[in-house]
Amino acid sequence: MQKETNDNQKTKETIVRFEKVSFEWGVNKPILDEVSFTIRRGMKLTLMGQNGAGKSTIFGLIAGLSMPESGIINIVKGVSIATSQQVIPREQMDFTVREFFEKSFKDKVYDIDPKIDDVLEVVNLKGHTKVHDKKINTFSGGQQARLLLASALIQDPDLLLLDEPTNNLDKAGIAHLTNFLVNYKKTVLIISHDAEFLNAFTEGVLYLDVYTKKIEQYVGNYFNVVKDITARVEKENMKNAQLQKEIQAKKDQANVFAYKGGRLRLVAKRMREKAEELEEEIVDVRKEDKAIRPFIIPSQPDLIGEVLNISAFTTMKNGKIIKHKAHISLNKKGHLLLQGPNGIGKTTLLERLASGKADGEKVAEGIRIGYYRQDFSTLNFEDTVYQSLASAMIEGGEKLNEEHMRSVAAGFLITGEFIRTKIGDLSEGQKGLVAFARLVLQKPGLLILDEPTNHINFRHLPIIAEALDKYAGAMVLVSHVPEFIKQIRIDEILDLEK
Repeated sequence: MQKETNDNQKTKETIVRFEKVSFEWGVNKPILDEVSFTIRRGMKLTLMGQNGAGKSTIFGLIAGLSMPESGIINIVKGVSIATSQQVIPREQMDFTVREFFEKSFKDKVYDIDPKIDDVLEVVNLKGHTKVHDKKINTFSGGQQARLLLASALIQDPDLLLLDEPTNNLDKAGIAHLTNFLVNYKKTVLIISHDAEFLNAFTEGVLYLDVYTKKIEQYVGNYFNVVKDITARVEKENMKNAQLQKEIQAKKDQANVFAYKGGRLRLVAKRMREKAEELEEEIVDVRKEDKAIRPFIIPSQPDLIGEVLNISAFTTMKNGKIIKHKAHISLNKKGHLLLQGPNGIGKTTLLERLASGKADGEKVAEGIRIGYYRQDFSTLNFEDTVYQSLASAMIEGGEKLNEEHMRSVAAGFLITGEFIRTKIGDLSEGQKGLVAFARLVLQKPGLLILDEPTNHINFRHLPIIAEALDKYAGAMVLVSHVPEFIKQIRIDEILDLEK
């Protein structure tokens, strides 16, 4: 593991220090176990870890939204902190843009409109007429992602905490954000699963191990750190394998000598003691992030003829609604990719398809729709995971089969206490895995997917792509991740911009 040793880092003031910090959610749900790390002024760090490991919890502890069970969190006096969350809270969706930004400040800010204009320029979200009075829920998912970032930037903080800021952003939005962060002079701690994005500016990584509940601190760009972690795990595994051989040999010898009796029993005792000493030398190796199991989304049985027809659609440009004609027909196994920049109307079109309130789009009667929404609003946040999966199984035309349901859930790493946890208490990544498990149980005839890579651990993405590639029903997909799309069979493309 690389340590912070170069002269440049030594001269930078430490502005955040965790000293043996422990934290847990409720009884017997430990998240952090005596975690220690530092953040120096001007550094740009990535916070890595599996979905549900506790990355967002660390943000909450730094921001003072939560308090540790034990240990010390030392933040230099006067250091201002702002957080860009993953999603806009539901209770703020009816706010105007002005009200949303006012909520970012503890105290009232007078003449805030010019500040809003400046920060919208930074996140490349300009050109909207009367933008200050526009409601948040009228913006697309990608535009809301930019508003979240802007709500943190408008505070001009010393430490900027960014939680999955590229989610829902199109290619232009990610490029704009990357350029901003490369040139940003203050301190940044960022959670993201976008490796190329992170590698453009990352100077170090805080790695949170979901099993040991510890953080390891590395220095270097993102790709180099990932290589270091992989190499270290391989080295530790090799050392452990050698130690296990020695331990077993000592135990076998001890059994032989103990059986012979007499003075050899004393030798046997020494052999066992030596085996115990060797066991203590075994390195507590990080268990690499588990990937979900390969899965299939079964399609609705007996699909015949046309499933979906799009003869017309609308787009939004410069605040104006524009109508277009189209000639798209999807039958069984037909896969359609929707393309276009943030705010043009992709999610609006998907919502109309899913709701049946179509104008120029028609879903055949009796077709069961599986809808993966980018904000997970198809999930009832008050349901437990068990209740959510059980209802999906019934929607799929099956009687409740708990054994099968739990087997599907386990494939998506939904085990133990998570099955009885409320959807609203899960991390965004865990909500995504529940949403995929529901699709497996629903057996849809038409699969509608709006940015299905958002919040999902990069280890899961090839497995999800393979499942979508093999899906035998009709599918409509929106994604801004080219590497993900490349792995999926696409039969037709509808580019809303063209």
